[in-house]
Amino acid sequence: MIITCVEPLGISENHFKELQKNFAGQGHSFHYFMDRHEDEATLAERMKESEIVIISNIKLTSTVLAQCSKLKMLSVAFTGLDHIDLKYCDEHNIFVQNAAGYSTTAVSELAVGLMIDVLRKITELDGTIRQGGSRGTFLGRELKGKTVGIVGTGAIGIATMRLLKAFGCTLLAYSRTERDEVKNIGAEYCDLNTLMQCSDIVSLHVPMTAETHHLVGEKEMALMKPTAILINTARGNVIDINALANALNNGKLAGAGIDVYEKEPPLEANHQLLNANNCVTVPHIGYATREAFDIRADIVINHVWDFINRL
Repeated sequence: MIITCVEPLGISENHFKELQKNFAGQGHSFHYFMDRHEDEATLAERMKESEIVIISNIKLTSTVLAQCSKLKMLSVAFTGLDHIDLKYCDEHNIFVQNAAGYSTTAVSELAVGLMIDVLRKITELDGTIRQGGSRGTFLGRELKGKTVGIVGTGAIGIATMRLLKAFGCTLLAYSRTERDEVKNIGAEYCDLNTLMQCSDIVSLHVPMTAETHHLVGEKEMALMKPTAILINTARGNVIDINALANALNNGKLAGAGIDVYEKEPPLEANHQLLNANNCVTVPHIGYATREAFDIRADIVINHVWDFINRL
């Protein structure tokens, strides 16, 4: 089999060489690239002879996939698959497998970190002191005692709940499927409108699907308390970003912490959220920790071996 990793994935070159040797020992050819290119011409050139491709969150369209006639499997070093033309893959018998679970701890910790940042205005006040300012009359807010609504109770939503429970938060949950594990943590399931109305903090942990597109829009934000904050470490289009910017700028929401957008950063300088009031923005780093990347590397390589062994 010809196997190609089209980007570095945070893996060292020495590790790649070890993988190359291991695959060669079983009669397979393993190729890797230590740089990342997202343009379709480069992707097609790197993938066109491969039977198995390892890739993360680079967009893969049918235009690229159509140039890869030998492709049998995509081992995706990412949780979501909305960046890949799955319809094309299904029609051409290309098996696609994601790396579920590798970033559960990383994303849940960032979600809580964003909550604290927004409540205490850490990022904003870092700029204040660097410009010679002081606390003045500023008072932050504590996480303890807040009611936090978790939208989506998969692995990351549950991990976030466990952290928040340790902080002394009251937990509400909304999901299509109710889990006993969530109830055992002490969270109470409710409908989305109730969650939006009753929460001091709303944190989103749902995948990007047709059903979750703009799940939280102007109507849902209008239900929230003006003192509430919104956290999104899920997918950018789960939120109506225009509605969020308007709510922040019009004082209808107290703040937001955002890791994901309608497209991958970099963003335009005039992007709505970069100019919104009390909005902490980071460039899609929820999954990006050393620990998560090490786990991810093991997962995607194991998926490749599993696929080969099934043939």
